Amino acid sequence: MLLIDNETVAKVLTMEDTVEALEQAYRQHARREAVCRPRIDIRIPTRDPNKEYRWGTMEGGSISGYFAIRMKSDIIYKEEYNGAVTQEKYCGRPGTFCGLVLLTSTDTGEPLAILNDGVLQQMRVGADGGIGVRYAAREDARTVGMLGSGGQARSHMAAYMHVLPGIRRLQVYSPTRSHCEAFAAEMAAAYGLETKVCAAPEAVYRDADIVAAVTDSAVPVLDGECIEEGTHVINIGGGGSPGAGVLEKVDVYLRFGNATAPWGLPDFGVADEYLTYAAEPPGPKRKQGGKRAHGPLLPERMVTLAELFEQGKSSARDNAAQITYSERGNLQGQQFWSVAGRIYEGVRDRGLGREIPTEWFLQNIRN
Repeated sequence: MLLIDNETVAKVLTMEDTVEALEQAYRQHARREAVCRPRIDIRIPTRDPNKEYRWGTMEGGSISGYFAIRMKSDIIYKEEYNGAVTQEKYCGRPGTFCGLVLLTSTDTGEPLAILNDGVLQQMRVGADGGIGVRYAAREDARTVGMLGSGGQARSHMAAYMHVLPGIRRLQVYSPTRSHCEAFAAEMAAAYGLETKVCAAPEAVYRDADIVAAVTDSAVPVLDGECIEEGTHVINIGGGGSPGAGVLEKVDVYLRFGNATAPWGLPDFGVADEYLTYAAEPPGPKRKQGGKRAHGPLLPERMVTLAELFEQGKSSARDNAAQITYSERGNLQGQQFWSVAGRIYEGVRDRGLGREIPTEWFLQNIRN
């Protein structure tokens, strides 16, 4: 069995690998060769009335031979700076985090690896953005407008450049200008892009072919009034909501798919992005109380990857003027077995990672 840390993941996992692994997993999901459940959160109040404990898991596996469960343990709170409200988290102390992936074999049942999820997390979310661009942005898209300049912005740009290497320009805004300038310079050096640091968020939308909100904001940041004809829109953060007026302008909503219902419960509600169970002791309700996340946003305008695969279509668009919007849906469980499996194979083949006895995780008492 292997322990695989973030540094080792970064050595073996490329964006090309991540996009390919996820698309294969989504194709297997469409053929029912893979299965996953929605993410489930458990929230428990802490002694600090402004903070909550959150335990989150998501899991899935396939006939490819891998199963994985991703687990994370966080203290959650909100913070405001420069007029922006963000959701912050930590484990133990600010600046440290606990996210783990347990990868097992579906052929033998034995545990194969425990991985830190930090690099994997950023790569899989960015790769989803890339898959959305591949199947819903215009083929001649050249300009990216981006709200946010952190780790997710970097992974998204890597994915966009992989699936659409014709991109030539990046215009970006974030509340901390120094971070924004550093990000723009990094993207210019990495991809040879013309870059512009915008003084106001509204400038990000002008002549942009792809608009991506990739922030840790706890409130929506996209502005529907600014979205122009032909734009493809991606939203990460914002409390799960794209923002005022966005959905009203969307012509085609590309949702990668939904977790399948349990056996014998075809009407079981599994379309939500995640399900929350919360301890709610007597007294005033906490600000961070458990909630139910959204399911399909625009069912009447929705196209799924399964439909595109079945029809042999390479785009969810009917014409270049349409405004499109993409998001994964609740297929997170498909992401971790597929990408962690790819990482495990690369680490094993290169002799990396730290070996620990598999016997430590086995027992002779039947469970």
